[in-house]
Amino acid sequence: MDEVTRKAAVLIEALPYIQRFRNAIVVVKLGGAAMEDPEHVERVLEDITFMECVGMKVVVVHGGGKEISRGMEEEGIEARFINGLRVTCEKSIRVVERVLKGDINPRIVKMLSAKGAVAQSLHGEEILHVHRVAGQDPATGNPIDWGFVGEPGEVDPAPIRFLLDGGIIPVITPLGMGPDGKVHNVNADVAAAAIAKALPARKLAFLSDVPGLLRNPQDPSTLISTLRHDEVSWMFDEGVISGGMLPKISSCIEALEAGVRKVHLIDGRQMHSLLLEIFTDQGVGTEIVGPQSGK
Repeated sequence: MDEVTRKAAVLIEALPYIQRFRNAIVVVKLGGAAMEDPEHVERVLEDITFMECVGMKVVVVHGGGKEISRGMEEEGIEARFINGLRVTCEKSIRVVERVLKGDINPRIVKMLSAKGAVAQSLHGEEILHVHRVAGQDPATGNPIDWGFVGEPGEVDPAPIRFLLDGGIIPVITPLGMGPDGKVHNVNADVAAAAIAKALPARKLAFLSDVPGLLRNPQDPSTLISTLRHDEVSWMFDEGVISGGMLPKISSCIEALEAGVRKVHLIDGRQMHSLLLEIFTDQGVGTEIVGPQSGK
């Protein structure tokens, strides 16, 4: 097959997916080490621009953990995590806001605009109403204090839908407004799932620095391509899902049970992995299928 014919075949394979997903809402969460490499970010944003051009309504929710940690280090604040969530004191939340709203978010908007997409910042505290995360240490029974870390309660989808209806890609910071009127840090995976649930989105895609769900976390060849939402529990029980994956997968299951049809876990470091997962027959990551799936 010559190069021209091969390119035509790729487009033909993508056609039914383009038709099926026209006007569908897709929430894409950017995070992990994939955000550290400008080339990886460029490719992901090219994928998102393509998706918007073929009629999909894309919502971007971004993290920024590594940049936040560097910002905290510059301020002399130690980065601490408990159960995958960043402990966020009053000094830390100021760093979180500065990095997310002053650096990462406008950078993503600018890069999307340079590719011909229309994108706009939307700060999470404008749409996410949160309560403080609370929990107990399983070993001691003592309460855990994460500080200004929020768990999404009510989500106002109206500002997001307003932008989408205007052909604009919302780029959302993972922040929320607490009942005390103060901004809280929100795990970006949890924020993306809550937003997908509220819209509701047809698909929720997580781009990070792992290929997907692995039966053996140390062996990339054990990638699970597809599983149903009700097949995930054994992975919690056997410790396959742990650490930072816990809030991600737990919130994914909630979103699927609320109407999101599929969740995709994709390695953002792989060239055009988002397009390959959504617009090809085989895909490249893990898809978790909800009870109302369809493709």
